[in-house]
Amino acid sequence: MNYNFQFKTYQRPFKIPLKTAHGIWKIREGIILSLTDKHGNIGQGEIAPLSWFGSETLEDALAFCQQLPHLISTEIIFTIPDCLPACQFGFESAFIELSSNNAVDLSQLQYSGLLPTGEMVLTHWKTLFQQGYQTFKWKIGVDKITEEINIFQRLVNIIIETLSHSQKIRLRLDANGGLTLEEAEKWLETCDLINATQELIEIEFLEQPLSINQFDLMLELCDRYSTPLALDESVANLQQLTYCYQQGWSDIFVIKPAIFGSPKKLKNFCQNNQIDSVFSSVFETDIGQQSALKLASELLLYNRAVGFGVNHWFV
Repeated sequence: MNYNFQFKTYQRPFKIPLKTAHGIWKIREGIILSLTDKHGNIGQGEIAPLSWFGSETLEDALAFCQQLPHLISTEIIFTIPDCLPACQFGFESAFIELSSNNAVDLSQLQYSGLLPTGEMVLTHWKTLFQQGYQTFKWKIGVDKITEEINIFQRLVNIIIETLSHSQKIRLRLDANGGLTLEEAEKWLETCDLINATQELIEIEFLEQPLSINQFDLMLELCDRYSTPLALDESVANLQQLTYCYQQGWSDIFVIKPAIFGSPKKLKNFCQNNQIDSVFSSVFETDIGQQSALKLASELLLYNRAVGFGVNHWFV
Protein backbone atom coordinates (compact mmCIF):
# COMPACT_ATOMS: atom_id res chain seq x y z
CA MET A 1 0.00 0.00 0.00
CA ASN A 2 1.11 3.56 -0.70
CA TYR A 3 0.76 6.54 1.63
CA ASN A 4 0.81 10.27 1.11
CA PHE A 5 3.79 11.57 3.10
CA GLN A 6 4.17 15.01 4.68
CA PHE A 7 6.47 16.39 7.37
CA LYS A 8 7.30 19.57 9.27
CA THR A 9 9.99 20.55 11.75
CA TYR A 10 9.46 21.89 15.28
CA GLN A 11 11.37 23.66 18.04
CA ARG A 12 10.48 23.45 21.75
CA PRO A 13 12.50 25.63 24.15
CA PHE A 14 13.14 24.34 27.66
CA LYS A 15 11.94 26.52 30.55
CA ILE A 16 15.46 26.31 31.94
CA PRO A 17 18.33 24.69 30.02
CA LEU A 18 18.74 20.99 30.76
CA LYS A 19 22.17 20.31 32.25
CA THR A 20 23.70 16.83 31.89
CA ALA A 21 27.15 15.28 31.63
CA HIS A 22 26.76 15.67 27.85
CA GLY A 23 26.41 19.47 28.14
CA ILE A 24 23.65 22.09 28.24
CA TRP A 25 20.51 21.69 26.12
CA LYS A 26 18.32 24.74 25.43
CA ILE A 27 15.95 23.75 22.58
CA ARG A 28 14.44 20.40 21.56
CA GLU A 29 14.17 20.13 17.79
CA GLY A 30 12.56 17.40 15.72
CA ILE A 31 10.21 16.44 12.91
CA ILE A 32 6.51 15.52 12.89
CA LEU A 33 5.48 13.33 9.96
CA SER A 34 2.12 12.14 8.71
CA LEU A 35 1.07 9.23 6.50
CA THR A 36 -2.36 9.32 4.81
CA ASP A 37 -3.89 6.19 3.30
CA LYS A 38 -6.28 5.97 0.35
CA HIS A 39 -9.29 6.26 2.69
CA GLY A 40 -8.05 9.55 4.16
CA ASN A 41 -6.96 8.01 7.49
CA ILE A 42 -3.91 9.74 8.98
CA GLY A 43 -1.15 8.29 11.14
CA GLN A 44 1.39 10.59 12.78
CA GLY A 45 4.92 9.85 13.90
CA GLU A 46 7.80 11.79 15.37
CA ILE A 47 11.50 11.89 14.54
CA ALA A 48 13.34 13.19 17.62
CA PRO A 49 17.08 12.58 17.13
CA LEU A 50 19.62 12.68 19.94
CA SER A 51 22.93 12.57 18.11
CA TRP A 52 25.18 12.70 21.19
CA PHE A 53 23.35 9.57 22.35
CA GLY A 54 24.13 7.70 19.15
CA SER A 55 21.24 8.48 16.83
CA GLU A 56 21.42 10.36 13.54
CA THR A 57 21.54 14.16 13.61
CA LEU A 58 18.49 16.30 12.88
CA GLU A 59 20.20 17.32 9.64
CA ASP A 60 20.53 13.66 8.62
CA ALA A 61 16.86 13.01 9.41
CA LEU A 62 15.75 16.11 7.54
CA ALA A 63 17.82 15.17 4.48
CA PHE A 64 16.23 11.71 4.49
CA CYS A 65 12.71 13.14 4.61
CA GLN A 66 13.45 15.71 1.92
CA GLN A 67 14.63 13.11 -0.59
CA LEU A 68 11.52 10.95 -0.24
CA PRO A 69 8.67 11.21 -2.76
CA HIS A 70 5.26 12.50 -1.67
CA LEU A 71 3.86 8.99 -2.12
CA ILE A 72 5.74 6.28 -0.22
CA SER A 73 5.27 2.53 0.07
CA THR A 74 5.24 0.15 3.04
CA GLU A 75 8.53 -1.21 1.72
CA ILE A 76 10.20 2.19 2.09
CA ILE A 77 8.94 2.47 5.68
CA PHE A 78 10.39 -0.90 6.71
CA THR A 79 13.72 -0.61 4.86
CA ILE A 80 14.96 2.63 6.46
CA PRO A 81 18.65 1.97 7.26
CA ASP A 82 19.80 1.31 10.83
CA CYS A 83 21.94 4.48 10.73
CA LEU A 84 18.63 6.41 10.95
CA PRO A 85 17.07 4.93 14.13
CA ALA A 86 14.93 7.98 14.98
CA CYS A 87 13.55 7.91 11.44
CA GLN A 88 12.78 4.20 11.78
CA PHE A 89 10.81 4.92 14.95
CA GLY A 90 8.93 7.88 13.48
CA PHE A 91 7.84 6.20 10.25
CA GLU A 92 6.95 2.85 11.86
CA SER A 93 4.99 4.64 14.59
CA ALA A 94 2.90 6.46 12.00
CA PHE A 95 2.34 3.18 10.15
CA ILE A 96 1.33 1.41 13.39
CA GLU A 97 -1.17 4.18 14.20
CA LEU A 98 -2.76 3.74 10.78
CA SER A 99 -2.87 -0.06 10.80
CA SER A 100 -3.75 -0.81 14.43
CA ASN A 101 -7.34 -0.84 15.64
CA ASN A 102 -6.53 -1.79 19.22
CA ALA A 103 -6.67 0.95 21.84
CA VAL A 104 -3.88 0.64 24.41
CA ASP A 105 -4.62 1.35 28.07
CA LEU A 106 -1.87 3.60 29.46
CA SER A 107 -3.66 4.41 32.71
CA GLN A 108 -1.78 1.78 34.72
CA LEU A 109 1.67 3.19 33.93
CA GLN A 110 3.59 4.90 36.74
CA TYR A 111 5.81 7.87 35.85
CA SER A 112 9.22 9.04 37.01
CA GLY A 113 9.63 12.81 37.26
CA LEU A 114 12.87 14.45 36.16
CA LEU A 115 14.31 16.82 38.76
CA PRO A 116 16.60 19.83 38.11
CA THR A 117 20.31 19.61 38.87
CA GLY A 118 21.97 21.44 41.74
CA GLU A 119 20.27 22.89 44.80
CA MET A 120 17.04 23.62 42.90
CA VAL A 121 16.17 19.96 43.51
CA LEU A 122 15.71 20.64 47.24
CA THR A 123 12.49 22.58 46.58
CA HIS A 124 11.35 21.38 43.15
CA TRP A 125 10.94 17.73 44.17
CA LYS A 126 7.97 18.62 46.37
CA THR A 127 6.05 20.23 43.48
CA LEU A 128 6.21 16.95 41.55
CA PHE A 129 5.48 14.94 44.70
CA GLN A 130 2.30 16.96 45.25
CA GLN A 131 1.33 16.18 41.65
CA GLY A 132 1.43 12.48 42.48
CA TYR A 133 4.95 11.41 41.51
CA GLN A 134 6.54 8.76 43.71
CA THR A 135 9.61 8.08 41.55
CA PHE A 136 12.18 10.74 40.67
CA LYS A 137 15.32 10.98 38.55
CA TRP A 138 18.22 13.29 39.36
CA LYS A 139 21.11 13.97 36.97
CA ILE A 140 24.58 13.67 38.49
CA GLY A 141 28.13 13.98 37.14
CA VAL A 142 27.38 17.61 36.33
CA ASP A 143 29.12 19.38 39.27
CA LYS A 144 31.83 18.36 41.75
CA ILE A 145 31.01 15.04 43.38
CA THR A 146 31.40 16.40 46.93
CA GLU A 147 28.83 19.10 46.17
CA GLU A 148 26.42 16.67 44.52
CA ILE A 149 26.58 14.08 47.32
CA ASN A 150 26.05 16.82 49.88
CA ILE A 151 22.94 18.07 48.03
CA PHE A 152 21.71 14.51 47.58
CA GLN A 153 22.01 13.70 51.28
CA ARG A 154 20.15 16.91 52.12
CA LEU A 155 17.45 15.92 49.63
CA VAL A 156 17.10 12.49 51.23
CA ASN A 157 16.74 14.07 54.68
CA ILE A 158 14.12 16.55 53.43
CA ILE A 159 12.11 13.78 51.79
CA ILE A 160 12.21 11.64 54.95
CA GLU A 161 10.99 14.58 57.05
CA THR A 162 8.11 15.15 54.59
CA LEU A 163 6.83 11.59 54.17
CA SER A 164 4.36 9.76 56.35
CA HIS A 165 5.09 6.14 57.25
CA SER A 166 2.61 4.89 54.63
CA GLN A 167 4.54 6.51 51.77
CA LYS A 168 7.69 5.53 49.92
CA ILE A 169 9.80 7.39 47.38
CA ARG A 170 12.10 5.87 44.76
CA LEU A 171 15.09 7.85 43.52
CA ARG A 172 17.07 7.22 40.36
CA LEU A 173 20.51 8.74 39.79
CA ASP A 174 21.62 9.28 36.19
CA ALA A 175 25.28 10.01 35.50
CA ASN A 176 25.05 9.88 31.67
CA GLY A 177 28.42 8.11 31.64
CA GLY A 178 30.10 11.10 33.29
CA LEU A 179 31.71 9.52 36.38
CA THR A 180 35.18 8.15 36.98
CA LEU A 181 35.42 4.68 38.53
CA GLU A 182 36.32 6.23 41.89
CA GLU A 183 33.33 8.56 41.73
CA ALA A 184 31.00 5.70 40.77
CA GLU A 185 32.23 3.72 43.77
CA LYS A 186 31.62 6.70 46.06
CA TRP A 187 28.06 7.10 44.75
CA LEU A 188 27.33 3.38 45.12
CA GLU A 189 28.63 3.38 48.70
CA THR A 190 26.30 6.31 49.42
CA CYS A 191 23.35 4.55 47.78
CA ASP A 192 23.99 1.24 49.53
CA LEU A 193 24.08 2.98 52.90
CA ILE A 194 20.79 4.77 52.27
CA ASN A 195 19.10 1.58 51.06
CA ALA A 196 20.34 -0.31 54.10
CA THR A 197 19.23 2.26 56.67
CA GLN A 198 16.13 4.01 55.29
CA GLU A 199 12.68 2.48 54.93
CA LEU A 200 10.89 5.40 53.28
CA ILE A 201 13.38 5.89 50.43
CA GLU A 202 14.77 3.44 47.90
CA ILE A 203 17.62 4.28 45.56
CA GLU A 204 16.18 2.29 42.69
CA PHE A 205 19.30 2.34 40.53
CA LEU A 206 22.39 4.25 39.42
CA GLU A 207 22.12 4.82 35.68
CA GLN A 208 25.09 4.64 33.29
CA PRO A 209 27.79 5.58 35.81
CA LEU A 210 30.67 5.02 33.36
CA SER A 211 31.19 5.57 29.65
CA ILE A 212 30.15 3.05 26.99
CA ASN A 213 33.70 1.71 26.60
CA GLN A 214 33.86 0.78 30.30
CA PHE A 215 31.20 -1.92 30.15
CA ASP A 216 33.37 -4.55 31.88
CA LEU A 217 33.97 -2.21 34.83
CA MET A 218 30.22 -1.66 35.17
CA LEU A 219 29.72 -5.43 35.24
CA GLU A 220 32.24 -5.60 38.10
CA LEU A 221 30.41 -2.84 39.98
CA CYS A 222 27.21 -4.89 39.75
CA ASP A 223 28.93 -7.68 41.68
CA ARG A 224 30.42 -5.40 44.33
CA TYR A 225 27.44 -3.26 45.33
CA SER A 226 23.82 -4.00 46.19
CA THR A 227 22.31 -0.92 44.50
CA PRO A 228 21.31 -1.96 40.97
CA LEU A 229 22.95 -0.38 37.94
CA ALA A 230 21.14 0.55 34.72
CA LEU A 231 22.60 0.83 31.24
CA ASP A 232 21.40 3.73 29.09
CA GLU A 233 23.92 5.15 26.61
CA SER A 234 25.36 1.61 26.35
CA VAL A 235 22.07 0.25 24.93
CA ALA A 236 20.95 3.07 22.65
CA ASN A 237 20.13 0.72 19.76
CA LEU A 238 19.37 -2.93 19.05
CA GLN A 239 22.96 -3.90 18.26
CA GLN A 240 24.20 -2.48 21.58
CA LEU A 241 21.30 -3.98 23.55
CA THR A 242 21.95 -7.41 22.05
CA TYR A 243 25.67 -7.18 22.80
CA CYS A 244 25.23 -6.18 26.46
CA TYR A 245 22.59 -8.85 26.99
CA GLN A 246 24.82 -11.53 25.47
CA GLN A 247 27.74 -10.38 27.61
CA GLY A 248 25.74 -11.18 30.73
CA TRP A 249 24.19 -7.88 31.84
CA SER A 250 21.39 -8.90 34.22
CA ASP A 251 20.62 -5.57 35.88
CA ILE A 252 18.40 -2.90 34.29
CA PHE A 253 18.22 -1.73 30.67
CA VAL A 254 16.99 1.82 30.01
CA ILE A 255 15.38 1.93 26.56
CA LYS A 256 14.63 5.16 24.70
CA PRO A 257 12.20 4.00 21.99
CA ALA A 258 12.31 7.25 20.00
CA ILE A 259 16.01 6.82 19.17
CA PHE A 260 16.31 3.03 19.54
CA GLY A 261 15.19 2.23 16.01
CA SER A 262 12.49 -0.09 14.68
CA PRO A 263 9.62 -0.67 17.17
CA LYS A 264 8.99 -4.01 15.47
CA LYS A 265 12.57 -5.19 16.13
CA LEU A 266 12.52 -3.85 19.69
CA LYS A 267 9.28 -5.67 20.38
CA ASN A 268 10.71 -8.88 18.96
CA PHE A 269 13.81 -8.66 21.16
CA CYS A 270 11.89 -7.94 24.37
CA GLN A 271 9.37 -10.70 23.72
CA ASN A 272 12.16 -13.23 23.17
CA ASN A 273 14.38 -12.14 26.08
CA GLN A 274 13.31 -11.59 29.66
CA ILE A 275 14.96 -8.25 30.42
CA ASP A 276 14.38 -5.82 33.29
CA SER A 277 13.66 -2.64 31.37
CA VAL A 278 12.78 0.99 31.99
CA PHE A 279 11.36 2.95 29.07
CA SER A 280 12.48 6.55 28.92
CA SER A 281 11.85 9.82 27.07
CA VAL A 282 14.13 11.85 24.83
CA PHE A 283 11.96 14.94 25.35
CA GLU A 284 9.77 14.22 22.35
CA THR A 285 6.35 15.79 21.85
CA ASP A 286 3.08 14.09 22.79
CA ILE A 287 3.04 12.33 19.41
CA GLY A 288 6.30 10.51 20.04
CA GLN A 289 5.47 9.99 23.70
CA GLN A 290 2.22 8.21 22.94
CA SER A 291 3.94 5.84 20.51
CA ALA A 292 6.71 5.10 23.00
CA LEU A 293 4.31 4.62 25.92
CA LYS A 294 2.22 2.14 23.94
CA LEU A 295 5.40 0.10 23.40
CA ALA A 296 6.26 0.36 27.09
CA SER A 297 2.81 -0.82 28.18
CA GLU A 298 3.21 -3.91 26.00
CA LEU A 299 6.80 -4.76 26.88
CA LEU A 300 7.37 -3.88 30.57
CA LEU A 301 7.93 -7.06 32.58
CA TYR A 302 8.27 -5.37 35.97
CA ASN A 303 6.29 -2.57 37.55
CA ARG A 304 8.93 0.12 37.07
CA ALA A 305 7.94 3.73 36.45
CA VAL A 306 8.45 4.96 32.90
CA GLY A 307 10.82 7.89 32.50
CA PHE A 308 8.34 10.20 30.80
CA GLY A 309 7.71 12.71 33.58
CA VAL A 310 9.40 15.51 31.64
CA ASN A 311 6.68 17.77 30.22
CA HIS A 312 7.14 20.29 33.04
CA TRP A 313 10.54 21.11 31.52
CA PHE A 314 9.00 22.85 28.51
CA VAL A 315 7.65 26.36 28.05
